[in-house]
Amino acid sequence: MGGNVVGMVRKLNALEKAATRIAASKAGAWFFIHVTAKVDPMLLKASKGRISSMVGQPVLLLKHRGARSGKARETPLVYAIDGTTVVLIASMGGSPTNPAWFHNLTVHPDCEIIAKGRTGRYRARTAQGTERDRLWSLATDVYAGYDVYQARTGGRVIPVVVLEPVV
Repeated sequence: MGGNVVGMVRKLNALEKAATRIAASKAGAWFFIHVTAKVDPMLLKASKGRISSMVGQPVLLLKHRGARSGKARETPLVYAIDGTTVVLIASMGGSPTNPAWFHNLTVHPDCEIIAKGRTGRYRARTAQGTERDRLWSLATDVYAGYDVYQARTGGRVIPVVVLEPVV
């Protein structure tokens, strides 16, 4: 999970397959958006990014600022890795609108993450064109439910966000 190689499809174990089926359902997406979003920040902070409620999936804690308020926000998200960058999918469980964290990053791209082996400061940007397509494929290798979410959006193209480390 942490070191995916572009072009290789990783086989999911039984636990990952079950978690993907559950999370890809409407009820599962709701659960992960509304329930785990409250539990995971505590787990991720306490474990330095090693433990979350999404067993079998890499989850990070995104620390960002509200677009209008400037207030600190924290959002747990599944992620993929592409070299030194972190890849996020702004799916919101297949909602027809983008998640608030995506809007926040477009206004305030500087952020922090807590993730196993990747904790630090990053700058966000939205992938476009062939880069987006390649990273979407990489992300769906980590979590196949993104394709289900895309079909649910009512035509919204789900943004792919690239977090680049700030040196």
